Amino acid sequence: MQALQIHGERDLRLCDIDPPEGPAAGEVQVRIRAVALNHIDVWGWRGMAFAKRKLPVIAGAEAAGEIVATGEGVTGFRTGDVVALYGALTCGSCPSCISGRDNFCETGGSVGNIYGFHIDGFCQEIMNIPARLAVRAPEGVDATAAALASITFGTPEHMLFDNAKLQSGETVLVHAGGSGIGSAAIQLCKSAGATVITTVGSDEKGEKASALGADHVINYRKQSFESQVRRLTRKQGVDVVFEHVGPDTWAGSLFAMKRGGRLVTCGSTTGIQAKTNLFTLFQQQLRLFGSFGCTLENMRAVMAKMAAGDVSPVIDSTLLLADIETGLARLESRDVFGKILVTL
Repeated sequence: MQALQIHGERDLRLCDIDPPEGPAAGEVQVRIRAVALNHIDVWGWRGMAFAKRKLPVIAGAEAAGEIVATGEGVTGFRTGDVVALYGALTCGSCPSCISGRDNFCETGGSVGNIYGFHIDGFCQEIMNIPARLAVRAPEGVDATAAALASITFGTPEHMLFDNAKLQSGETVLVHAGGSGIGSAAIQLCKSAGATVITTVGSDEKGEKASALGADHVINYRKQSFESQVRRLTRKQGVDVVFEHVGPDTWAGSLFAMKRGGRLVTCGSTTGIQAKTNLFTLFQQQLRLFGSFGCTLENMRAVMAKMAAGDVSPVIDSTLLLADIETGLARLESRDVFGKILVTL
């Protein structure tokens, strides 16, 4: 079968590999149907690593597919079921995993065993995965939509509701509304009854963000987003900042917050070091939350919202496995709105 392997810095190769044997006890065998591209795929392609990894490694951190076989002791799945796949090989036995907080896995599974980055990922035709890490999609949610459950929608679901505790009637600043998680966050905030202010890098993206439901759109290339936020909120600031950009927006994000506001961040696409005005932090009694990944329950929740029509995937384009480098290059240059999908 075919698989897309990372062999080195910007060195992707479409290879023929042996298909897996039947699933072991506690596993399901999945035919991968769709893989969604994320910045972690760009980092892996560029040769970045947060922990030691052995190359080659099969790419792909977010995906969905169909069950083709189940291992001994597996219940709750049938052949043909569409499943979204969790993005890290967690242990399933530590207190965090047992309590449903796999993204806090104490064996390092959430940060050292990320599919497609540290260990073989989803850019392969068929693979075996622990059954507990496969989340069945509800009726009406196909593999294309389910492929966006673990990172694209699961990450902002965890950020906004588990961490920031977003409430109806609050105002949210969503950075990079044209990104995959930004476009998802806009929809999740609106479905919760919040007012959304979003930043974008072009007027074209601004029109698309407005069509998704954003109440106010700021082209950060033309205007100071923090000044515009203060104006739009009558100098009060926003209740929540949805941050994933890093140094380029960090200081402005703090300035844009209401006293007692919450900032939740899951990424740093412009770097990993940012200065923080500590006087602003404590005088304004701001709350900062770091957020990593999502829980299995977050994946179930977002797919239920998809099934109900509250949110929907925003697909920029669809590529074949052999063309994935084109998608990674576009993602790296931020020349996207929504998600780039790879279909198998």
